[in-house]
Amino acid sequence: MNTARLLAVTAVALALAAGCTAGPSDRPEIVVNDGPGQPAPPSGDTPVPVPPLDQPAQSRINWGTCTDNLLDRVTPLQLPSWVPVRCTKVNSALDSPYAPGRGTVRMQVLRAGDGPIPVVVVNDVGGQPGTIYAARLAAALPQEFFSKFSLVGLDRRGTGLSEPPDCVPLEVRGAIINTDPTGGDPASWIDPAKTAGQQCSIELESRLPALDTWRTSADLENLRQALGLPRLNAIGHGEGSRVLTLFADRFADRVGRFVLDGLPDASTDAVPGLEQVAAGAEATWQAFAADCKARGCELGADPHQALPALITEVREKPLNTASLTVGPGVLLRSVLVGLADRKSWPALSAALAAAQHGDGAPLAALFTPVVLGTDEQAPTFDAELVIGCNDTKTRLTVEQVTRTAQDWTKKYPNFGGLVAQRLALCSVWPVASAPVPTPAAKGSPPILVIGTASDPVTPFDGTEKATRALSNAVLVSWQGGGHGALGLSTCATDAARAFLTDAAVPTDGTACPP
Repeated sequence: MNTARLLAVTAVALALAAGCTAGPSDRPEIVVNDGPGQPAPPSGDTPVPVPPLDQPAQSRINWGTCTDNLLDRVTPLQLPSWVPVRCTKVNSALDSPYAPGRGTVRMQVLRAGDGPIPVVVVNDVGGQPGTIYAARLAAALPQEFFSKFSLVGLDRRGTGLSEPPDCVPLEVRGAIINTDPTGGDPASWIDPAKTAGQQCSIELESRLPALDTWRTSADLENLRQALGLPRLNAIGHGEGSRVLTLFADRFADRVGRFVLDGLPDASTDAVPGLEQVAAGAEATWQAFAADCKARGCELGADPHQALPALITEVREKPLNTASLTVGPGVLLRSVLVGLADRKSWPALSAALAAAQHGDGAPLAALFTPVVLGTDEQAPTFDAELVIGCNDTKTRLTVEQVTRTAQDWTKKYPNFGGLVAQRLALCSVWPVASAPVPTPAAKGSPPILVIGTASDPVTPFDGTEKATRALSNAVLVSWQGGGHGALGLSTCATDAARAFLTDAAVPTDGTACPP
């Protein structure tokens, strides 16, 4: 993987991580895209109970040994002996609008544990691949859980080892991430965004519009069939939860037990949802700073001021590292990555302290996998751009982006401009707007949603709003900070286990302590 300084590169392409060639699997029946907005089957007013846990029948999957590439990422998680891992690939229809129902996408799948009932795990586009996130979650669960369940992590289309896009030239990524989102003219964001869209259109051709959340929900139906399950049991983390709500909207009678950890705002208009993200990032920074102060971290007596002070410092004198140049853009993106992973907060405070003393390498290391990738993983930047812009109908003018950025920078001084930049990236996106409908999941059984009070990726306000749009969901909140609560909050994790294992539906509005 190329690790030369990003700004010095003018024509270097990143190599994709090698494909996984685990044990064979039979091709499942292919479900194709019906097009956004298809109504769910009509249902009466009779509440649907939590369905039973049916064991698979006639599974089409042959699990095999995981490739070294995948095992290299799982081994550091130190899974206990009762959680063996196996891998395979599963096919689904690419289903591009240019060739409906045609083409194939091969998706990487990992099974953690030997329990008879599979629980599919889907993660954010920009987070760890679903395979790795499932293994990480498995490491936090007790042995008795795996007497009944196994976790089946899916690298959703366009992520992980499921044919991720690599279409944005490295120098264009550099132009985007090194823009100062806290100062300057937001109109300058448009040109690199336009180039990124043009290059992805050239590189991906008809595949470009097929990388979206709507088609990913059909991929889950193919996986359900391949697993031999009458109903799908699943855990969604962050934006992965949105995939599950779309599945519930389209295939309500095939929903088993769903746990959604950090459900994002489901509005078709990206502006209010992203403003919540900006507010959530600010709130999470405050929660991080309070935690930092409480544990006597490296940032001194007032950690809250460490970030704005450092933004000013690196604007005047960027920090050069072996991989990235740390200016305001890279600094803020690195901090967001660290804030999202609650367990990495001590590493984040140490990285910020190092930057205060002129060493930007620890901060750059947090963000390098996003923009440069690693030996095992392609960069996630392109997938976030492609899938995120394909999913939204919002296309703003330069004037609208500028006004929004100025407004959010005043309201959310650390992260408002950075989040507003996402609007610019999609404003000139070449794929026609085809917004994903707001899911209601009519006719589905109860769905458990967990929200985190200070979440920089899927803020609680958006989670609450999306939960209320679902016809049969209950909300449990964790009064903590970071992205998601499973494996971090004992209370929320126990509620999820009881729901999955015993069909125990918690009281709507249950609050878990920090």
